[in-house]
Amino acid sequence: MNKLRSLLKLRRRPRLSAMDGFQKLLTLLLIVLSVFMLLPIVYIVGHAFKPYHELFLYPPTFFVQEPSLQNVNELLAVTARSTVPMIRYLFNSVFVSALAVLLVTGVSALCAFPLSKHRFPGAGFVFAAILLTLMFAPEVVQIPRYLVVSEIGIMNTYFAHLLPLMAMPIGVFLLKQFVDQIPDSLLEAARIDGASEFVVFLRIVVPVCMPAIATVAILAFQNSWGNIETSALFMLDDEMKSFAFFLSTLTNNLANNVAMQGAAAVASLIMFVPNLIVFVILQSKVIATMAHSGIK
Repeated sequence: MNKLRSLLKLRRRPRLSAMDGFQKLLTLLLIVLSVFMLLPIVYIVGHAFKPYHELFLYPPTFFVQEPSLQNVNELLAVTARSTVPMIRYLFNSVFVSALAVLLVTGVSALCAFPLSKHRFPGAGFVFAAILLTLMFAPEVVQIPRYLVVSEIGIMNTYFAHLLPLMAMPIGVFLLKQFVDQIPDSLLEAARIDGASEFVVFLRIVVPVCMPAIATVAILAFQNSWGNIETSALFMLDDEMKSFAFFLSTLTNNLANNVAMQGAAAVASLIMFVPNLIVFVILQSKVIATMAHSGIK
């Protein structure tokens, strides 16, 4: 028993002694880079709790010296004066973002599967057209989007939040690259055993593509959570607008650049934290997306 414990301890112990000089130098460099990449997060958090005399200090300080809840109180005071409760804006953003993640990942996967494994006439042209849309700036499609949403009669509804976000060309591209790596023989074997196309998609394609699906989910969440376009163009009532749009109005139309900057700093932190949480939860899948090129 003691021998087994000693073997387990030896197995868990980092093998620093087995590293050569180059590996140790590379490990140290990666640690330094990791700390450097964490600095923006530290700055955003500290900036939200800086009092006003630190917010406008020159030269600016990286770390907060006198942490204060003054900015949080200012944001709460602003939301208390709003005609629509802040919780309503927050509910809209959470609800729309959750549905957007489900719809975007589902539509992208259902689009990638036939483009990759059902070689119908014109599949190459359709995929090329999807990739071509990546070249368009968002401003180019604002007017067509508005006309579509207006003509089908979904203005001022949650569908108007979701419809412009459902088509994500980069999601289709990532998922198609993963589906391309699935052997056709594996899918044919499932069909011979009596599996329908939906079962093949759900039981074989989706599990293999989970790393790419997680990556698409992160991109969809970021795109939806910080989106203000649908609220500005398609929502007529304030209670249908998103939390991001509400926070973007804090410093608009002010007579100076000093007022409400504390509330804006806290708002930036609020917008950042959900993105960080989603990425931390799914980051292992994102790494797998970059590391794996298909089934070995």
